[in-house]
Amino acid sequence: MPDPLPPALLTGLIGHGIAGSLSPAMHEAEAAAQGLRLVYQRIDLHALGLGVEALPELLTAAERMGFCGLNITHPCKQAVIPLLHELSEDARALGAVNTVQLRGGRRIGHNTDWTGFAEGFRRGLPGAPLGHVLQLGTGGAGSAVAQALLGLGGQRLVLFDTDPARAEATAAALNARFGADRARAVAALPTSLEGFDGLVNCTPIGMARHPGLPLDACLLRPELWVAEVIYFPLETALLRAARALGCRTLDGGGMAVFQAAGAFRLFTGQEPDAERMRAHFAAMVAAQGCR
Repeated sequence: MPDPLPPALLTGLIGHGIAGSLSPAMHEAEAAAQGLRLVYQRIDLHALGLGVEALPELLTAAERMGFCGLNITHPCKQAVIPLLHELSEDARALGAVNTVQLRGGRRIGHNTDWTGFAEGFRRGLPGAPLGHVLQLGTGGAGSAVAQALLGLGGQRLVLFDTDPARAEATAAALNARFGADRARAVAALPTSLEGFDGLVNCTPIGMARHPGLPLDACLLRPELWVAEVIYFPLETALLRAARALGCRTLDGGGMAVFQAAGAFRLFTGQEPDAERMRAHFAAMVAAQGCR
């Protein structure tokens, strides 16, 4: 008799409008390459007709079905925190969770977004100046990106959010960790980007379900570098406009891969091959014509 197959590791992603997510394929392919059985399910609030208020029920259901972990994305990265038993140091500092380990009846929240963005930035925009950066959006992904930018050596970070109180809270938390006046919240978008080195979009504007530009393309300048956290589509309207001007650009693919590698490590206890995951991601993007 052949040896029975080992039980599959059950994982998944909770978020809104995630039908196009490449996370399931990335995690399952890396597991298979390591000889592991892993099943990764999309739990799409949009498809299910649910809102963030369904999070308690969804977490309980995942526990009962034997899930070992979940990724968490928009709009749940902050709403999930009160439902957890424990937070990693990074998740607590950021006030956002993108990965939940389910272990022995306990829910442990982590954040691999900030390390994912930092690694993607180091590889995709080497040597990019970080003296003065404008960041749009300070939600779950935005707080992680802000930490990454200051951790990479950013000197002055200007934060804009349609929720000014959220931007103020993010700036205060960053200044407490990195030093006074490193981050500043503004209530309105600057009327000029003169003097800025870079621009990062951490809003949903530009996603397949939220098309468009997060600010007037007339504000862009060739000297700016422009970065996105969105990876579906990989080339957003913002990146397309920036490239047309000759700006250095960074798409959201690097963050998607390197945050997934961090989550895979937490789910499985195994070290992922990030380069293999990156190659698989690139192949999937090419096959789907995301560019």
